[in-house]
Amino acid sequence: MTSIEFSRVSKFFRRTAGRQLLRRYLQNIFQSGDGKGAFYALTDVSFRIGPGESVALVGSNGAGKSTLLSLVARLAEPDEGRVTVSGRAAALLELGSGFHQDLTGRENVHLNGSLLGLSRKQVLAAFDAIVDFADIGDFIDEPIRTYSAGMVMRLAFSVAVNVDPDILIVDEVIAVGDRAFQAKCYEKIRDFQRSGKTLLCVSHVVEAIQQLCERTLWLDHGRLKMDGPSAEVLAAYRNTA
Repeated sequence: MTSIEFSRVSKFFRRTAGRQLLRRYLQNIFQSGDGKGAFYALTDVSFRIGPGESVALVGSNGAGKSTLLSLVARLAEPDEGRVTVSGRAAALLELGSGFHQDLTGRENVHLNGSLLGLSRKQVLAAFDAIVDFADIGDFIDEPIRTYSAGMVMRLAFSVAVNVDPDILIVDEVIAVGDRAFQAKCYEKIRDFQRSGKTLLCVSHVVEAIQQLCERTLWLDHGRLKMDGPSAEVLAAYRNTA
């Protein structure tokens, strides 16, 4: 079985120079994918991640890590190749992503749950656990715009890990918050791993990768440069930094 599979996946973004006439803008949208004027964020990337694996992504800024995560989270589609994701994926890609600033924490929990495909009944069943883990007290009924960065992170992380996803996608957000909550997050992730779920994470903190992930993928300028045991990949990556 496979939780995540990339088969010769490429993703590009068209370059634009300033404002365009509507006619030219529409031509860019509907023209065939000839790659002209395009920046390839990912190029011919292939790998498989099985159920229960914990895998890290490393690479310099602009290597394609965030693009890859967005494809796994189904926030974007590949321009070439195939991405297969089996099961529900909960993603922590950016602080506060998926939250509406004018809605309360309570309302955003329900909104996030629905975006993850949960019914209202399922969200209600998980609600107390979400609020208890986030530990933001009465702020759960205040608008998100009144939250500190740490409070937003705590609520976002709590939603992601308490809605019983098959795949957890984490992009550096655990770096936000106090040490006590970071420790709480790591323990929750270990519980997630012990239950046989799949973890895919990005981190620039080598110690975090070594603690959580036995396998690492190294992206370099949009290409998969190395895939193997974390110790080996991280050693090779550090030698080129």
